Amino acid sequence: MEPEYFNFDEYKIRLAKLNKFAELGVEPYPHSYNPTTTVEDLVKNPPEALDFETAKQTSDHAVRIAGRVMLSRPMGTNIFVQLQEGNERIQVLFNRGVVKVKGLLEDQEVTAHKFLEKWVDLGDFLGIEGQVFRTQKGELTIFAKEVTFLSKSLLPLPDKYSGLKNKEIRYRKRWLDLIANPEVFEIFRMRSKIFALIREYFTLHKFLEVETPVLSSVYGGANARPFTTHLNALKQDMYLRIALELPLKELIIGGFQRVYEMGRLFRNEGIDATHNPEFSMVEAYAAYWDYNDVMKFTEELYAYVAKGIYGTTKIGVRKDRKGNEHEVDVQTPWIRLTMKESIKKYAGYDVDALSDDEMRKILLEKADVDPAKIKKAKRGILVATFFEEFVEHHLIQPHHITDHPIETTPLCKYHRSPSEKAQGIVERFESFFLGMEITNAYSELNDPLIQRSLLEEQERLLLAGDEEANPIDEDFLEAMNQGMPPTGGVGIGLDRLVMIITGATSIRDVLFFPLMKPEHSAE
Repeated sequence: MEPEYFNFDEYKIRLAKLNKFAELGVEPYPHSYNPTTTVEDLVKNPPEALDFETAKQTSDHAVRIAGRVMLSRPMGTNIFVQLQEGNERIQVLFNRGVVKVKGLLEDQEVTAHKFLEKWVDLGDFLGIEGQVFRTQKGELTIFAKEVTFLSKSLLPLPDKYSGLKNKEIRYRKRWLDLIANPEVFEIFRMRSKIFALIREYFTLHKFLEVETPVLSSVYGGANARPFTTHLNALKQDMYLRIALELPLKELIIGGFQRVYEMGRLFRNEGIDATHNPEFSMVEAYAAYWDYNDVMKFTEELYAYVAKGIYGTTKIGVRKDRKGNEHEVDVQTPWIRLTMKESIKKYAGYDVDALSDDEMRKILLEKADVDPAKIKKAKRGILVATFFEEFVEHHLIQPHHITDHPIETTPLCKYHRSPSEKAQGIVERFESFFLGMEITNAYSELNDPLIQRSLLEEQERLLLAGDEEANPIDEDFLEAMNQGMPPTGGVGIGLDRLVMIITGATSIRDVLFFPLMKPEHSAE
């Protein structure tokens, strides 16, 4: 099938122009160009500007830049264009009788001025060499002396007045989104800076960045359904990783004291404002730490990133998942509550005073839950469901919610308090911000016997039909039996971190290429 745009009039017109380039002597797709500066540097740090006449006559102060044509206005003997590079634009002037086009075989029919007026379209890439001056209105402008064609655009850009607002198109065709919407370009540039700051912070704390396998014959480290693929060379099914935890712990067992990995994870789950099946995570493990050390480390990481972006921990007004606006601050220390304390404070329930049946009754009457799951859920899962249904949306400013039921994780150490341990409480915390979970961390379980029993229970759940339970990883258990030191571990969802720092309200706004349903898929 031919692409639809093959039939667009604009495409046919531009293709006809392209076919004329060889005859005119202009190379439409040269191999390279060597700018002396960027548009951004020129705009932010302009050289001393000349006046119009001096710029027209002199060859001093020449600059060479490159960019995409976003606007073109012929005005008598001059053509004014807006050239965009990245997120910045600068005005360029083409003056009849002065400007030259590299390679153009000029004649009376096609002068350089006429070529630039008739053969250059919005979206084309040009290289410009000329002098910097200011117009009578004071606008920084380049008086072009030589123009080098760099790339012919065969499809038009989004309408310059209405822009590109349709989210479906923006997410599917991110390149157009970046061209048309400067604020989107800035979010993704900020994302890259945030990642650099995170790496900088880990380096300052003497963590070693490592890489672990994306493909594995066994999955684990999180409650999630995996993606399955097939490895032809070994004739076996493989899984895309759902977490980084198990191999990173094996490196701690092997002798590294502090390790982290920033990478992509894959969970075969739903898609909404805060979930995408493919997402970015950082996981870190430090020998001899516990969850208290990790809490301090985590909140200071957020503060470090905020200061690196904004110069302060006050990051401005942000929207929660319901669309309400809040002035937020990631200043440390963050609010710390146990899960049971948070349920009492924000929902008004003392779960220790409720029986399992009473909790089930409340959940079935007041929450949107699966009755079948609630009716057979153990007490720890009921407590965690109370928290999810009645508390999470209240956690606007940064919170650490500590001391979770053992049923929520098979990889965490029992609480050091005998009374809490007897109730099946583990040393786990999750961090919340604007009503969404942003961090998951433990005092890591390092008793191989307890670890085996918990993973065996996970496998029983898996065989009973729980698609989010994990199989046993015998290599990991063997490593645990070699001895793992006391360890603190943390996982941070990087896409959600970027959402918080940039103010984005959907995970799709901070993923370059979010997962989308194929345009022509069957309903």
